[in-house]
Amino acid sequence: QVQLVESGGGLVQSGGSLRLACASSGSIFSIHTWGWHRQAPGKEREQVATYISSRTNYADSVKGRFTISRDSAKNTVYLQMNSLKLEDTAVYYCSAHELFGRGYWGQGTQVTVSS
Repeated sequence: QVQLVESGGGLVQSGGSLRLACASSGSIFSIHTWGWHRQAPGKEREQVATYISSRTNYADSVKGRFTISRDSAKNTVYLQMNSLKLEDTAVYYCSAHELFGRGYWGQGTQVTVSS
């Protein structure tokens, strides 16, 4: 089992920055892919960024603005979000997936970008 707890969400003006954190615990040695996803009202959940063995991948909508990273000593995955736009408003979820097994999700943290 893996437990994930997100933090760092909040209200920010357009153009501003936020850093989300996802603290993990449990059997994290089994995790192959770390990720961040988001779900805006009335929309499906979408993948924002993934981290696999130091390799990163981003959705086109956030490329160049968001950065995913992992601090293995702190068992924490981060999402640095810069140049935030109104359309970035969503609930952001941290995820952890085993290579051929289970996936785990955090409870989500709200990010609201205002004009």
